[in-house]
Amino acid sequence: MLEADLAANLPSDSERASAIVQQRLKQGGTDLQRRIGTAYQGIADAWSLGVTKVPAILVDRRYVVYGETDVARAVARIDQYRRTQP
Repeated sequence: MLEADLAANLPSDSERASAIVQQRLKQGGTDLQRRIGTAYQGIADAWSLGVTKVPAILVDRRYVVYGETDVARAVARIDQYRRTQP
């Protein structure tokens, strides 16, 4: 996980920890920037579509299932809903 990688083995001193994270961000280069952008794109998309709480699974930028953490179950619920709607 991206955040876990950046936060791994940080000291309790917040100034030293901040300096280490900044160094890790610089060392990661464009690959890390791309990974961060990809990771947060989903958050930006959900926010722009009105998702207001978590957990939430967003499917096809149209359907949201709140309270579910299992993607397969959320998709099954959406598929069931689609079958009942004209």
